This record gives sequence, C-alpha cells and structure tokens, in this order.
Amino acid sequence: MKRRTIILANNEVESLKNLKVVLENQGYHVLQANDGQEAIDLHEQEKPDLVILDLSLPKISGIEALRIIKKRTPRLPVMVVANHVSTNSAIETMKLGAYDYITQPFEIPKMLDIINTALAMDSEAERRIAINPGTFAHASFEADTIIGNSREMLEIYKMIGQVAQSDAPVLIQGESGTGKELIARAIYHHSLRSNKQFLAINCAAIPEQLLESELFGHEKGSFTGALNRKVGKFEQCNGGTIFLDEIGDMALSAQSKVLRVLQDQVFERVGGHESIKVDVRVIAATNKSLVQAVKEGTFRVDLFYRLKVISFYLPPLRERPEDIALLADYFLLKYRHKLKKEINGIAHSTMMLLTQYHWPGNIRELENVIQSAIVLCKGDVILPEHLPIGEMMEKKKHPTVCIDQGDDYAKMFEDMLTPSIDRLIDQGVEDIATRLTDGLERAMIKRTLERVNNNQVKASKLLGISRNTLRSKIEKFGL
Repeated sequence: MKRRTIILANNEVESLKNLKVVLENQGYHVLQANDGQEAIDLHEQEKPDLVILDLSLPKISGIEALRIIKKRTPRLPVMVVANHVSTNSAIETMKLGAYDYITQPFEIPKMLDIINTALAMDSEAERRIAINPGTFAHASFEADTIIGNSREMLEIYKMIGQVAQSDAPVLIQGESGTGKELIARAIYHHSLRSNKQFLAINCAAIPEQLLESELFGHEKGSFTGALNRKVGKFEQCNGGTIFLDEIGDMALSAQSKVLRVLQDQVFERVGGHESIKVDVRVIAATNKSLVQAVKEGTFRVDLFYRLKVISFYLPPLRERPEDIALLADYFLLKYRHKLKKEINGIAHSTMMLLTQYHWPGNIRELENVIQSAIVLCKGDVILPEHLPIGEMMEKKKHPTVCIDQGDDYAKMFEDMLTPSIDRLIDQGVEDIATRLTDGLERAMIKRTLERVNNNQVKASKLLGISRNTLRSKIEKFGL
C-alpha cells in the first residue's frame, strides 16, 4: 500500500514537532515546511494527501497559504493550527475551505483521529455514488416537482392523471412532510382550471376566530377590528382551486360553511346576509385520521364524505425506501447550486445510512438533512460525518420476539400491527380484521411449511389444525 504523504508547515511550534514524530511512527511520509512559501512549493512538487498549516507561518501566512493551496487543489484536505482561539481566523479559514481549525494545546490522539478521518475521505470518495444530472433533465428546481419511481408513487401519478380534469373534491391523507401540497398542485396544474388561481391555506396556522374571516371574508363592523369589508379566499379563488391544508384542525363552525360550499357553492361573509355564489374546486389535506376525528366528534361526518369523493393516501418515506436515493440526488442537485458548493455525489456509506433511517419527518426531513450536509461538506462527496442527525442515523434494530407460555401475545401483536392498522384507518378501509387476520394466518402457515420442508403432516401438527384444514388454507393463500 502506498504511504500517505503529509506536509507539515510549522513555525517552531513544539506540539507540531511532536506530532511529526508520531505521524512518522504511524507510517506516514511527513514533509517539513518552515514557512508558507515552502509549504506551497512542496504542495506543487509532492502532491500530498494532507496539509497541516501553522497559522503563524513566516513569509506567507497560514491563511494565505491555505487560500492558494485550496484554489489549486479544492479537494485536498488542509488543516489549520492556531496558537489561540480567534473568532475571525476560525471563520475565515473555514470559509476558505479548511478541513478543520485546531487550537493549541491539542491532544495528540484526538489530532490523529482528525487526520485519519480526513485521509479516509479519499477512500470514501472513490466509492461515491455519482449524480446523473440527466435523471432530472425535465425537473424544475424552482417549481413544484414530485420525485419518486416506487410502485406507490407510480399509482399516485396514474391517479392524478385520472382525476385532474374532474371538478370533484379531493382529500389527500398522509403524514407530515410526505408532499401533500405537491400532489394538490399537480392535480391543479393538470386540471381544466390551471389557468385560474390556486390558493393554499394552512387551517392549523390561522387562529380559530380568524379562519372563517380568512376563508369567507367579513363585512365592515362584523366584529371588533373589522374596519372594512374583506373578500375571503373562496371569493378570491372563484373559478380556480383552493387547497385547505390540515383541514383536520378546522373548527366545526368553519366546517359547516365549507360543507355548504361543497354542496351548493354558496356562502355568506362573516356578519353578512348576502349569499355569494362561487365556482371553486376544493382539495383538502390532513395528517390526522379523519375517521377517528369523526368518532371523537371533532370533524363532521357529512363533510368527511363530501371531501372523500376522491381520496389519495401518501405513504411515508419509510414505506418507499427505493425513492430515498433518488430524492437525495434531487436535493443535492437543487442545493449545491444555490449554496455554491462543488459536490459531485454521496458516498455509499452515507447512502446506506440514509436508506436505513426511518425518516419520521419524511421528505421534508430528508431535504433539510441534504441541505445541511452540503453546508457542512468540506470536499466534493457527502460523507456520514456530514449528516446532522447523529445517533438517529443508526438503523433501528427490532428486538427479537421470543414466544413462550408467559408472553403477552396481545401486547406483542399490538406493537407489530399498530402502524398497519393506523394506515388502513387513514385510508378509510372497513375490512381491517379480515385483511390482517388473513395476512397473519398466511405468514404463519408459510413459515411453518418452510421450517418442515413442506411436510404437511408435521406442519398441521405444529399449527394445531387438521391436515384437511391446512390443505384448504394452502389453496386459499396460494402457497
């Protein structure tokens, strides 16, 4: 294996002299430079793997040497060592692309860790996943773009095409950060109303007492502070599409007015008596279970069924992990230009962490993580150390379930099935028991047959059912 070369530019600092001895003992080829110009010359001649610069170098300062070296070889990791903490020098060196800013006194073991990590960047870079800009040739980084090649997203694309030109209300359900507004805008852009207004209102962000006025307007003097007549969003959006985000948080009084608009396309302003006729398509979204809200009396059942003429369910990112790499590349292309960073890809080890993480914040969280990683990245490849989610990035390991007579089966199945039950409820599925019990029964029979090499006599005995029953189950489930 080729010895790694390190240039150590040192202005008679004792700790750096000691570091040179330790690095040589570790097998590194260390070249000594006594001033900034010598460091620059050695860099040109030797093509080192790492440069360590004393900030107080003579002839050419450490900062100026850093500027020149990084301009010539942007990917080369360069560390700067300062005699004391200086806010300005720390900021300036990091702006110029320094890999790290170290102050004295430093601990040799920690310094070695930083050096080894910096040198490992090249190894990771060789295993990077390069971005193919052609993948997003038709995607706009400014406009609303839906990204995803998974089977779930393909079904959503097909459904958008089927329903876009209808005027029927649409209900979009899914966790926060899954892209519900993007789906709403896609429906609008492909509709016959695309040349009219699209207005988005976050029902959860507007105080309850102001939401009705925001949506339907108010007359002068209708309440304290109503100094003039106000035209509401429904009236402004006449002929277009209105998107009611987080409709599950809407007060019952406002719900009744929305219901009337859906039924008759008519409403009155707050404090008014004149009926106003409008032609508006309503698209609503929520991250709550409206079925549960109806049961709790916080959401009108008649409004629920009016909205649910066309229903979309957006799966969380953890349920379509094959889209994570595509989304990560998209956000990398989007933000590297905005942030003026020359980053060419994501290391394999980084991508593994991204695909293993459960993404509770969904696509919005992934976008923030990639944006943050681009800011923190010191080379041209995003490494695991650039990810800001720390310990959360470790793949969650599911505890092994050991079944014996003392186990609480109900608790075990509750933990396992809760996500599936919640999802089915959000989708409005009404035969949950049949779906889950059939799935559980099929899995038990399939696994038991596998363990006994398809010996049906043994399998029926282990399962506690007759052989005829087992045969009928095998036929039913296509095993």
